[in-house]
Amino acid sequence: MTGATMEARGITCRFAGFVALDSVDITLRPGSISGLIGPNGAGKSTLINALSGAIAPSAGSVSLDGHDVTRMSIVERKRRGLSRSFQKTNIFPDLTLRTQLAVATRAATVKNMDEVAEGLALTELLDVPARDISYGDQRRLDLALALIGRPKVLLLDEPAAGLTAAESRDLARTIKSLVQRWNVTVLLVEHDMEVVFSICEQLYVLHLGKLLTHGDPQTVRANKDVITAYLGSSADEGGDE
Repeated sequence: MTGATMEARGITCRFAGFVALDSVDITLRPGSISGLIGPNGAGKSTLINALSGAIAPSAGSVSLDGHDVTRMSIVERKRRGLSRSFQKTNIFPDLTLRTQLAVATRAATVKNMDEVAEGLALTELLDVPARDISYGDQRRLDLALALIGRPKVLLLDEPAAGLTAAESRDLARTIKSLVQRWNVTVLLVEHDMEVVFSICEQLYVLHLGKLLTHGDPQTVRANKDVITAYLGSSADEGGDE
């Protein structure tokens, strides 16, 4: 699709006969925040891995800024502006935040370490070992590492995992602010429905490896199939059960 920052068509992933993803299509518009939701085992992390290059799909294609990157490695995709975070923080506890961000900056074309640290309120913690900061700040560090180099597309795999409700809301506001400031395109995998519905412009819902539906948050929230498969009674509350 013309104008898409990232596009996936017919993504299928099979593992020893098990179909984890079955012909999934997604389109990410420039500077947008899209959500990827669904019950455990729906295929969300598998799709993130296929988009990032961590695994090769059995069928289908992935494009970035109109260029086919389906067979490109993680490193090659990162050079083209694709970055990601992980469910578990991808940090080194014994190293200071400054050291970790500096190492990430070495391989980056855009040297934006100070900008990222300021944007994520980490400047005053730069000389502190990661083990000595709060878990919420560790999640921010993980996000900061993914933002080094000013990526065009950022894949976030449950960035609010383990955070308190207040920390989750604060992180959601931060993500939305940074997207607007830096024009980053985001695909967010998240179980915290308050975060999802507060910042996402469109949602993709996976169920048993297939795309159940997609659309704006209000439409998805009212979809009876989505309520049955995933949201349940929490659809009225914005929570996740």
